[in-house]
Amino acid sequence: MVFNPGMGGGSMSKMLKQAKQMQEQIAKMQEELEQKEIESSSGGGAITVTITGKQMITALKINPDAVDLEDIELLEDMIMAAINEGIRKSQEMVSTEMARITGGLNIPGL
Repeated sequence: MVFNPGMGGGSMSKMLKQAKQMQEQIAKMQEELEQKEIESSSGGGAITVTITGKQMITALKINPDAVDLEDIELLEDMIMAAINEGIRKSQEMVSTEMARITGGLNIPGL
């Protein structure tokens, strides 16, 4: 079989154009995710964490009633639970946005 670079060139060009468009959409989405926030709480609202789509904590609120100097471990556990849930929600939001752009394609590294 002889390779003919002239055959199928239009398909390759179209595919590269689509890849470039997808790359631009992903870059725009990443910028938007920096602005989107997810709120998570634990301990019945005693701890509230706000996290961006880039997994950056922008706010942490602790209800003073949740602070028991005799049980700091509980407070630490509630903070970790709120943060971990916020990160999970943020990652879910990113996955949903990425699937919207890629049409559900499984592209390694994205």
